[in-house]
Amino acid sequence: MNKDIFVAFISEKVKSEFDGLDKGKFEDKQLYSHINTAIDALKKNPECGTRIQKDLWPKEYVQKYAITNLWKYDMPKAWRLIYTIENDEVKIVNIILEWFDHKGYEKRFKY
Repeated sequence: MNKDIFVAFISEKVKSEFDGLDKGKFEDKQLYSHINTAIDALKKNPECGTRIQKDLWPKEYVQKYAITNLWKYDMPKAWRLIYTIENDEVKIVNIILEWFDHKGYEKRFKY
């Protein structure tokens, strides 16, 4: 049996930040488009990103969201989309935690 695949945002705040990109300046609209492309890819293959080693997970994610896995999806211009995957017998849900440029990514992951 094939499982249904969904993409969701971790919170209403993150979802509205995403929606707001479409109304922003040119760069925001570009990012909105890149995130939409990532969402389409995740709907086809939830594991299309790169799995992040557990010892690299930001403590904040573990404490705040109780994640059991963490992935990154590389977007154009060195943007990163960070997500986790949850599933049960009938569905797989990719949950988008956040996205950031390379500098923000390095800061969050303490590189």
